[in-house]
Amino acid sequence: MTVNQRFSSVGITACLLSIAAAAAIAKLSGSPLVAAGGALVGLYLLFAIRVVDQWEKVAVLRFGKYRGLRGPGVFFLIPIVDTLSRYVDQRVRVTTVSAESTLTRDTVPVNVDAIIFWLVWNAEKSILEVEDFTQAITLGSQTALRESIGRHQLAQMITERETLGRELQKILDEKTTPWGITVQSVEIRDVRIPTALENAMSQQAQAERERQARVILGEAEVQVSEQFAQASRVYNDNPGALHLRGMNMLYEAMREKGSMVVVPSSAIETMGLGGTLATTTLAKQQ
Repeated sequence: MTVNQRFSSVGITACLLSIAAAAAIAKLSGSPLVAAGGALVGLYLLFAIRVVDQWEKVAVLRFGKYRGLRGPGVFFLIPIVDTLSRYVDQRVRVTTVSAESTLTRDTVPVNVDAIIFWLVWNAEKSILEVEDFTQAITLGSQTALRESIGRHQLAQMITERETLGRELQKILDEKTTPWGITVQSVEIRDVRIPTALENAMSQQAQAERERQARVILGEAEVQVSEQFAQASRVYNDNPGALHLRGMNMLYEAMREKGSMVVVPSSAIETMGLGGTLATTTLAKQQ
């Protein structure tokens, strides 16, 4: 129990005022008993007056027997007869836990860091049912985290952190509810794996991407071949369309300045392009 918890500012002020008033009265009356009485009253007020903050609760024990909770605000107790428990903060707290070199279900050592958000909803139970609930939360969270890691594979821990956090939250909440404590949420902050395994996983991912790229390229080749087969059937049924396509290809190749195209004579005779090419060449020379 800290000094700030033992002596409140209100009690200290009341003690000083009582002593000052007794000293003034003793000076006027000339009786030292008044000063002694004022000092005793001041000491009584110093130990009797307590102040609990808005977010805190404290238990009062009279001769070791629980008498009830006090706070928030000012309250009085009987010095020597009454004692106080530790002050319980009922705000949301954050506890960081970690599990180092813990084996997953597929025997991979990992280091996991997690954050536990919890609060005391029943101060009476937290004071009477458990000696040090803060330490109990920390140790229980570490144990539950290690058990959860052992039930999951590495891929699940990396990709399903939210699911793992909800599972841990449920386990811890069932354990801490009898203590008057609830675990609001658990967040997996980091999952670290050995460097060698990280490099191997990177190579595996790269190989998988290459495999997918080759599969996509093969599917594209199949689609292109199907389109070519369909085009060949169209050209086979319509020779005129084939000739127009050939002329278009030659035009596209020849319209670039300085380009030279070598065309088999059989193709020229088939498409009847001899006269057309001669006319085009004369036009360019003129």
